[in-house]
Amino acid sequence: MTKRQMGGVGAAFGLVLGLPVAAMAQEACTTYTVKEGDSLGSIAQAAYGSYNYQMIFNANREAIASNPSDLPVGLQLVLPCEDGRLTAGSELSSVISAETAKQAETSDPNRPYSPPIKLVTGNDWKPFTDESLPGGGIYVQMTVTALNRAGNASAHKISFVDDWDAHIQALLPSNAFDMSIAWSKPDCSKLDMLGEFAVKMCTEFEFSLPLYEVAYSYNTLVDSKYAGARAFSDYLGATICRPEGWPISDLEVEGLAEPTVTFVRPKTPMECAEMLLAGEVDLYSLEIETTTANFEALDATDKVELNPALATFNTHHLVIAKSNPHAKEYIEIVNRGLQEMRESGEWYDIVATGLSAHNTSKE
Repeated sequence: MTKRQMGGVGAAFGLVLGLPVAAMAQEACTTYTVKEGDSLGSIAQAAYGSYNYQMIFNANREAIASNPSDLPVGLQLVLPCEDGRLTAGSELSSVISAETAKQAETSDPNRPYSPPIKLVTGNDWKPFTDESLPGGGIYVQMTVTALNRAGNASAHKISFVDDWDAHIQALLPSNAFDMSIAWSKPDCSKLDMLGEFAVKMCTEFEFSLPLYEVAYSYNTLVDSKYAGARAFSDYLGATICRPEGWPISDLEVEGLAEPTVTFVRPKTPMECAEMLLAGEVDLYSLEIETTTANFEALDATDKVELNPALATFNTHHLVIAKSNPHAKEYIEIVNRGLQEMRESGEWYDIVATGLSAHNTSKE
């Protein structure tokens, strides 16, 4: 397998993308009180006209990350503005600017020399990693920021190597690079259900704290016999499209592994979307932001049904080979920075600013 996300957390949650029931009155740029029957999907549909609830999750991660499928009645949720701002009066990048200025004031130009941390990632994963994006993309910006927060001030070098499989098979084990940005973490408590690649990730690599958490959706044609699936076992026998390099371990732990299903692995997400529309595959499963954008670009949202009852959740991390003599040290450095970024709000600001810039560039 290839690319950045091999693995996957197989924590399925039911009805997260549920049809609108009680969620009828909410608007973006407000605070919403959860009502009986609400789900993240129904709230997103009412506020934004789309079941893509990723932005709501990003803004309320601490409140709902433990169980996004069961929103307690009365929970207050921030519904970000369309451009990702938390409130109409806030500004994107304001926290980034403040934290950067603070870092500049406290940095020590005479700190002892330490060798730069060698980072590797790849292209064609917008808005997360791509050399054409500002700062190399959201995940690269997060990583660089983490290396310069919480008292770290760590030197670094970043390279783009588009052969993602080489990151895991050669570049990290040989110490040619220290860390790769970014990969999904398999459910390592279920090694007996995982494929060879996911087992390798669990046993031979260390993972940082999550850079980001994404929901993976399940899309069929509206008239497909799989459109009404309400359990993962209902997909047995299906031909499933996930692009080369995206995780399948979240499916493996649900019993969806070859030969009980057939995987098709083209190079790009758009190819999966096109194959689904052509009837060449039964199911296209990938992160909800990507699938939503694919079908909108193909003007085919009316031809596709997103399953309201099933999803898997994946967390993206930096990884380093356990054989690297600095493995524990470098992971601790990154984790300290990520924790501070969460606490200061800089993490959300980087995400919202990056997503807003990406969405604007597509208009």
